[in-house]
Amino acid sequence: MKVCSVQEMRDCDRRAVEEYGLSDAILMENAGHAVYEVVTREFDVCETHFVVLCGGGNNGGDGLVVARKLHSRGARVHVYLLADEAELRGASRVNYEAAVAAGIDVVRVHGSGDLPTAQTGDVVIDALLGTGLSRSPDGIYSEAIAWINTSSLPVVAVDIPSGVNGDSGLIPGVAVKALCTVTFGLPKRGNLLPPGRECGGRLYVSHISFPPTLLEQTGDVEVSRLVPLPSRRLESHKSDYGDVLFVAGARSYLGAPALAVMSFLKAGGGYARLATPESLAPLIGSRACEAVMVPLCETNEGTVALSNLDELCERGNRADMVVVGPGISLNEETQELARRLVARVQSPVLVDGDGLTAIAADPACLRARTHATVLTPHVGEMARLLGCTVGEVEADRVAALQSAARSFGAIMLLKGSSTLIGAEDGPVSLNLSGNPGMATAGSGDVLSGTIAATYGMGLGIRRAVETGAFIHGVAGDLAAESEGEDGLIASEVMRHLPAATRLYRTSFSQITRNYYGRINVI
Repeated sequence: MKVCSVQEMRDCDRRAVEEYGLSDAILMENAGHAVYEVVTREFDVCETHFVVLCGGGNNGGDGLVVARKLHSRGARVHVYLLADEAELRGASRVNYEAAVAAGIDVVRVHGSGDLPTAQTGDVVIDALLGTGLSRSPDGIYSEAIAWINTSSLPVVAVDIPSGVNGDSGLIPGVAVKALCTVTFGLPKRGNLLPPGRECGGRLYVSHISFPPTLLEQTGDVEVSRLVPLPSRRLESHKSDYGDVLFVAGARSYLGAPALAVMSFLKAGGGYARLATPESLAPLIGSRACEAVMVPLCETNEGTVALSNLDELCERGNRADMVVVGPGISLNEETQELARRLVARVQSPVLVDGDGLTAIAADPACLRARTHATVLTPHVGEMARLLGCTVGEVEADRVAALQSAARSFGAIMLLKGSSTLIGAEDGPVSLNLSGNPGMATAGSGDVLSGTIAATYGMGLGIRRAVETGAFIHGVAGDLAAESEGEDGLIASEVMRHLPAATRLYRTSFSQITRNYYGRINVI
């Protein structure tokens, strides 16, 4: 499924009218009916008192359609209109007049005194602002959003919770916190990017009669197109599922290398080699006994020394993939080793953790690469890579990802509650698995190992990154279901990788059909 920007959806609306013979009135009626349909699923309509808050734009017009349909079903409905009736235009004006003619109580809100009381209604329909927000809500709109949130009533948001930016998901001021959201045509980026995603609750999508060809032509962001994992052959060898070299670990970081190599194995990878400082190999080996240790010369600080470069390049050139960075430290000599290794090795490379700091200091090390490069930053690391602020990355995560992919010639994975994946060309993919409990030390190391495993099992590099990110999130969801989100640690996520991979194999059709249950298509 595509995910669109606000302007892209406006273009869809325009083309639907100009090229496909639809009308604004038809689209608004279908949008309102979609919300009505969700409301009937969520609530006992006849026993419920609905408060519908409407703004003056098309979002308010959608709300008026919802009010009319609920009224026709026998529900108690009160509409609070935050715009002058005379300013309503087109289909919104038509639906206002229809609501009044039907006998629905419509209250014109001039100030906070006209808003409902705390005891009014059972359910709120938020049709205030929609996706057109470009600044912080103010005046009566800000007061209406505050009333909604303090009322503690369940909220159904129309298109997007009011106050959430439809493109970035950012909340410039206050925003409605909804039980569920019904969006139209396609999900907007703000429906699925943080922090807006958290405000939306359950997400429903209705195509409201847009032709499928029109929607497929829209936008360069999509929910990850997952592909099945190759089957495991009866006659198999460990090297059939990836021979991966991990360059990881330092005296102060024993956990990161162990998590990375063991996650590779537990996600289905075949042969893991861990190149780590010589003094640490026995210690890490006791925790990761299934991995082959490659002891290396070390610096005085217990990190990988630059003198290992030729050996690592030789070993890396024979590997299917090289993972560089988990827990290698910020030691200057080791950072230089990471840059030179990435520049010289003739195999696909995944760079994470401290390796990303090395790349950020001198991105030129990526220019000569002829094999695939995968970089997996969080927003802070992305800001360092791009030489900008974290706020600038968060203001437009998609643009930041695309800029980094072009600048570094790499497949970029921007970590977050909605992980984004993109390359120099092609769409940006958005991953929907995972949960807040995974925001814990070592989770990124587990992700690196999981991606290496999906690549080792035979997926192309781009699909391996998408699939690995998804399975990593599923493992986190299974761990949270078992242990709870509070106190979830990376080793618990790793422990659930075999179950996550099995679920991915056995339930692939259902997962892809319902978008892992995170998007409900109506």
